[in-house]
Amino acid sequence: MNDISFHVPLGPARAEIVVVNSRFIASLDYVETVEEARNFMASVRKEFPDASHNVPAFIIGGGKSSTEFCSDDGEPSGTSGRPLLSVLRGSGLGNVAVVVTRYFGGTLLGTGGLVKAYSEAGKKVLEVARRGELVEVVLFSVALPYSLYESFGRMAEACRAKPLPAEFAELVRMEVEVPSAALGLFRSRFADLGKGEFSLLQLGVKTTRIPIA
Repeated sequence: MNDISFHVPLGPARAEIVVVNSRFIASLDYVETVEEARNFMASVRKEFPDASHNVPAFIIGGGKSSTEFCSDDGEPSGTSGRPLLSVLRGSGLGNVAVVVTRYFGGTLLGTGGLVKAYSEAGKKVLEVARRGELVEVVLFSVALPYSLYESFGRMAEACRAKPLPAEFAELVRMEVEVPSAALGLFRSRFADLGKGEFSLLQLGVKTTRIPIA
């Protein structure tokens, strides 16, 4: 199995700062592809069509393998997109896109002022963004008696596994996502819990986001 673990946003976030009457609205979201990042950028532009600028930056992937992009969107060269991308790099997040929307307040900020403002807006939204980890998980199907349902839930939580909604019939049937890194521990604890009387049916492998412990 692949080691693809890296930190990502768990979902969208927004923050705003005001610098000498100019509003800087930073919008952030999780994206998996360049197309998703461009769609997010377009959605922000559509939300703020009358803005002076909508400055984007994104990082797709994580670790040693990533694709990056930024644009000044009409601001003086090097004063907005690059500083915003630098802030993203420093955050340690992957699969992340940010657009900083500016409403001009009537006073020029100068080169240094713009760099600082866009950087601060990026930092602000990163402070409020919830973080998770992109991990590879193995999907299993499980059938258990009612007497083991709560114990299974506690065991799964200890392994950072995520039980999906259950079907309550003669047995409790559910699917559960288990991080690949915890697979050995999960199998061992499941065998102990069921005393070898119940089996796991592996359904597949995928990637998903989980909250950082």
